[in-house]
Amino acid sequence: MSELFRRKRASAAGPDDADAAVSEDGGGGPTPAGPFDIEEVGDDGVDRVDLGSLLVAPEPHREVRIQVNDATQAVQSVLIAGEDGAVEVRAFAAPRNGDLWSEARRQIIAEAAQQGGTATEQEGRFGTEVLIELSVQLPDGKPGIQHQRLVGVNGSRWMLRGSFVGAPATDPEAIDAWNETLAALVVNRGGHAMPPGDALPLSLPPDARGG
Repeated sequence: MSELFRRKRASAAGPDDADAAVSEDGGGGPTPAGPFDIEEVGDDGVDRVDLGSLLVAPEPHREVRIQVNDATQAVQSVLIAGEDGAVEVRAFAAPRNGDLWSEARRQIIAEAAQQGGTATEQEGRFGTEVLIELSVQLPDGKPGIQHQRLVGVNGSRWMLRGSFVGAPATDPEAIDAWNETLAALVVNRGGHAMPPGDALPLSLPPDARGG
């Protein structure tokens, strides 16, 4: 079962807010504000879709789609979709002050090679990201290339991964706007102990349960 959430208007927090705070990371490069830990945002008045470990702020021309297991009602994946592409997002438990994304990149590159594809590391807004190219069969039966851009952000005892497809994976004019979408996400790590690398639990929003 797939649930779809639409919001016609964004909240009072505009796109300029995402660039308001800039700090320097250990490598000397700029690190923009966001994605955020839930303790950083507090009660900021933004009407976010609460999916448990992920909170998604509504944006114009974006839809939040969630895939739900019919038997367990557990949320399996979260996709933020637009007219030109989409990003699948998921948060994972990580060590405090750790770098889970570096380890995850190695696994992603190895898996791409096993599938006969190519994986290239490149520098992006959030640091090192991975661009994957896989040979696929298009709906019309012809061969094609699928592009995917994977981004990871190390947070406070969590790591957020975004998998971009469509224009957000390759088109420079689309990448900036979609990076803003990722930067606006809020992660709710929770206080329970979890092994590093385990996916943080997702859930249906309160107003969608039982529907």
